[in-house]
Amino acid sequence: MKANKYRSIYCGDVSEKNIDETLRVAGWVENIRDHGGVLFVDLRDETGTVQIVSNDDRIFEGLTRESTITLEGTVRMRDEENFNPKLKTGTVEILTNGIEILSKANNELPFEVITSTNVNDEVRLKYRYLDMRNKKVHDVIKFRSEVLKFLRNKMDSLNFTEVETPILTASSPEGARDFIVPSRRFHGKFYALPQAPQIFKQLLMVGGFDRYYQIAPCFRDEDCRADRALEFYQLDFEMSFATEDDVCEVGEEIFYDLFTHFSDREVSPRPFRRIAFKEAMLKYGTDKPDLRNPLEIIDLTEEFKNTTFKPFQKSVVRGITVDNIADKPNSWFNELVDYASSIGMPGIGYISVLDDMSFKGPIDKFLSDEEKEALIKKANLKKGSVLFFIANKKETIAANFAGMIRTELGKKLDLMDPNKFEFCIINDMPMFEYKEDEEKYDFGHNPFSMPKGGKEAYKQNIEDILAYQFDFVCNGFEMSSGAVRNHDIDLLVKGFNLVGYTEETVKERFKSLYTAFRYGAPPHAGMAPGIDRIIMLLRDEPNLREVQAFPPNVSGVDNMMGSPSEVTEKQLREVHIKIR
Repeated sequence: MKANKYRSIYCGDVSEKNIDETLRVAGWVENIRDHGGVLFVDLRDETGTVQIVSNDDRIFEGLTRESTITLEGTVRMRDEENFNPKLKTGTVEILTNGIEILSKANNELPFEVITSTNVNDEVRLKYRYLDMRNKKVHDVIKFRSEVLKFLRNKMDSLNFTEVETPILTASSPEGARDFIVPSRRFHGKFYALPQAPQIFKQLLMVGGFDRYYQIAPCFRDEDCRADRALEFYQLDFEMSFATEDDVCEVGEEIFYDLFTHFSDREVSPRPFRRIAFKEAMLKYGTDKPDLRNPLEIIDLTEEFKNTTFKPFQKSVVRGITVDNIADKPNSWFNELVDYASSIGMPGIGYISVLDDMSFKGPIDKFLSDEEKEALIKKANLKKGSVLFFIANKKETIAANFAGMIRTELGKKLDLMDPNKFEFCIINDMPMFEYKEDEEKYDFGHNPFSMPKGGKEAYKQNIEDILAYQFDFVCNGFEMSSGAVRNHDIDLLVKGFNLVGYTEETVKERFKSLYTAFRYGAPPHAGMAPGIDRIIMLLRDEPNLREVQAFPPNVSGVDNMMGSPSEVTEKQLREVHIKIR
């Protein structure tokens, strides 16, 4: 590359202030146009695009789109009829007499860069370096940088100390499947990538740090989906001598300040609404409710305890009342019935309320007069209302189906305001949950959470034990999980005993905590907002892959790098592994 004879400038910064000035620019060739002997090149860098013009078509000979070039030229005004209001450089152009090709691109591109977001994801991710030249994609990654900068400044202002924790650690049962890394030096032993810095941040509290944070990478060998990936990042933070309220207040400040800073949409005022897990599962059918949807679920089990309608007998029955939709056409209701079938429901019953307060609908004839009177009162039915029914023998399944029907109704009726961020905090979560496939109890969330009531908690039935565990939720997405940690080793062992782990197992699998907590552990609590989900919501992107620089595909495969990949027999022997 030749030495600069003239002042260099970014393409997007060329303006009318530079008229008659000779400048040097560099970038990617976005487009080449030949207008009868006068050639135009749109040259793009990270800041924008500027038009290059030459009267000598030989200087562009052999040039291809997406090649990188540099050139010197004189800035001049475009003819007024050729102004381009879509570009901030649209009133000027650079006249050049020569270019230097820095790197020539192939004639055939896998896709058009400026329309790459319309291309199949597999192709986009294989050529991610081309995809990122698309302004929309590029801007998201730049936006991510701004969010991280904001978060670091916020945490610094709140007197948190940034500390990096190890990536290679020990495997531990924390709720998800570990990525394991074989050791070369230690035959038959493995490291693991951290699902989260959970144990390390607790040890930092034992080590005397009052407030810790980091932008932490987390790894979980789980199936990918729109809002979950193999690798993701979270704003991990922990506080010593802190309560649930202390942590939630910090979390509220972080989320409120972040979302009001980066969005013009309405954000829930602080303090955020707090909803007990049990109430959330009843009213919304999920522990991550979208509160923009005003519909609520009601329990109708008692009203149908003596029903003759077989699908409701000995079942948990939930209902959702929607006002002023009784006049919807049959096709509208049929679409909802089809949706119910698609999610595994045998169907969905409903009744419409007529002007004389009588009912019509598929299950009207199965309802007794007493049941009808009870429904009018319990479901607050009015003229034009429709009451939808969801029933199942198992409460968790009934709640889950009711939640999905509530969400679908919200979408069909356009009830969710796209200009709002509705936050809430779900707390009072059950410490344990029954795993039917394993026929045993396991931790419902974080195994390191403090049970509500301390030692007295374990005198209750296991299903009644609650944890100091809480989630921040926004628009139907879990944004952060947090807890007051169990710093009492005897209580911690008791919790693990209830799900089948002996004290020796706890001592072996969590040796560091087991030992450290015997040397004066402070009460501590923390949470971990998900960076990727935050950016998803702020940018209104459909999935995590759109907000990460180099994501794998939905199957967890990175076609650009070729991972996961096979390794040589020599490499396998070095780590003492034989492929079965």
